[in-house]
Amino acid sequence: MTPAPGRLLHLGNVVVDVVLDVPALPERGGDVLATRSDTTPGGGFNVMVAATRQGLPVVYAGAHGTGPFGDRARAAMLGAGIEVPQRPRTGLDTGFVVSLVDAEGERTFVTSPGAEATLTGADLDAIRPAPGDVVYLSGYGMLHPSNRRALTGWLPGVHDDIMVVFDPGPLVHLIPPDVTRLVASRADWWSCNAREAARTTGHDDPADAAAELARFTGRRGVLVRTGADGCLVALRDAAPVHVPGFAVHAVDTNGAGDAHTGVFVAAIAAGADPIDAARTANAAAALSVTSYGPATAPTAAELARFVADQPTGRGM
Repeated sequence: MTPAPGRLLHLGNVVVDVVLDVPALPERGGDVLATRSDTTPGGGFNVMVAATRQGLPVVYAGAHGTGPFGDRARAAMLGAGIEVPQRPRTGLDTGFVVSLVDAEGERTFVTSPGAEATLTGADLDAIRPAPGDVVYLSGYGMLHPSNRRALTGWLPGVHDDIMVVFDPGPLVHLIPPDVTRLVASRADWWSCNAREAARTTGHDDPADAAAELARFTGRRGVLVRTGADGCLVALRDAAPVHVPGFAVHAVDTNGAGDAHTGVFVAAIAAGADPIDAARTANAAAALSVTSYGPATAPTAAELARFVADQPTGRGM
């Protein structure tokens, strides 16, 4: 009998996304009129919402602020059923990300850090993973000096039986190499997109990159997202397996990777086979891009209906 999943302990960063739809990015020194705009909680929030919608309890163990962005992010987390144990930082707001989404659905980010970048070792003293829990680490957290010191000091104390998932993010090349090695040696799953895999390994081919990643990280495996094509799963001592995606009409890819990660983690935590978990995550990512906004992961019921409606129940 598969044991009941524990919690997702998210030690990444929750920020607020200022999302602007633009026909194309402006040239240097230029300007462009946005066709749509929105302000919404983002960053780690998207991963956590995706996991909660699959029934996995979630705790945001990161830092957060007291200004208007912090208030908005905190209210959204509590409204989504996410536990927030840390007290807000007095006099410091949560940071924000300007997200430019062009006519082809591609995203370009500019990040302004805030309270989420001030995590300390004392903040983590009370965060004790229990059996069945999954610890989620983000590359963004490893970029901020205070968070990096706190997390790298805390991680070696995490019991070997606790699953650790690491998502390096688009700035993986800026993480200090010794920190990357430390996290890689402990991560059970390394989850990233093809661009991030290429920046980490130097291999442009996603399958080659996945195989290389699996040689130095992922005690259980590596997952490399390849957009509409699906993803690759590279288990320890095995060749990468391509898991096909699902054909949909995409209107906004913002948050698709987060939906994929959150649903994959929830499936793995529930005892799913990694290939089946990746297929479920592909379906969640496909559904997420059919709606506007970053936190558009489907509920478990919506996901089940979508998969059941596919001709074979799998990606085509």
